[in-house]
Amino acid sequence: MRVLVLGGTTEARLLCRRLEAPGSGFAATLSLAGVTRAPVLPRMEVRIGGFGGVEGLAHWLSHNRVAAVIDATHPFAARISANAVAACARAGVALARVERPAWIPSPGDRWTMVPDMAAAARAIGPAPRRILLTIGRKDLLAFRDVAACGHAWLVRSVDAPDPALLPMGARTIQARGPFDVAAEDALLRREGIDLIVTKNSGGAATVAKLEAARALGIAVIMVERPVAPPATVVGDVEHAMAWLRSRAVIHEGSTLRDV
Repeated sequence: MRVLVLGGTTEARLLCRRLEAPGSGFAATLSLAGVTRAPVLPRMEVRIGGFGGVEGLAHWLSHNRVAAVIDATHPFAARISANAVAACARAGVALARVERPAWIPSPGDRWTMVPDMAAAARAIGPAPRRILLTIGRKDLLAFRDVAACGHAWLVRSVDAPDPALLPMGARTIQARGPFDVAAEDALLRREGIDLIVTKNSGGAATVAKLEAARALGIAVIMVERPVAPPATVVGDVEHAMAWLRSRAVIHEGSTLRDV
């Protein structure tokens, strides 16, 4: 059964390892948006770049006789997820989304919840802060003008950001998770960080900064996830594989009837 995995996350990498294993029973293609410059690639077929919106994706699914799509994109990749729902409906292809649980505050956390990046920038306030930005490269523009308040910025991302998007005077760190609490604690202490701005990505790979912030009493501005379009939702890779196996049974039965 042909499967398309919309990837770019830890869950997508783990799922691809299962799908590329000998005897899996699936012929899978991994699709990446091309945002990360040096992605970790599986041994299966990989497609990098957009499809051309809903119509382009629907055509690709039909042309390649794809029977199921797993949306394992980032929780903040709202447009890709919406396009996947619409394209699968148009092409008559089954779709499930891997949706990792969001982080929730624990006792001792000092979180300010905000709906988007613009609200996060406003929530920083005018008093000079030493800020760790861990929001990726594409959302930095909202914070560029906040630099006029005299904040000290440290921006961490997988790839180097466009200097034109950075707040004035910002320093950058390139690093890829997973991160551990000891290393995050050391970073926060060394840099004198008193505020973290991050997305509620969920998952274990980058949660260590929140655990370190809790122990050190550091405030966090947490950007809430966008509302995802309605779809079948699975919580992890195991449930994604179980869903695919159930679809494989339906697909096999359909194929036998066609014969």
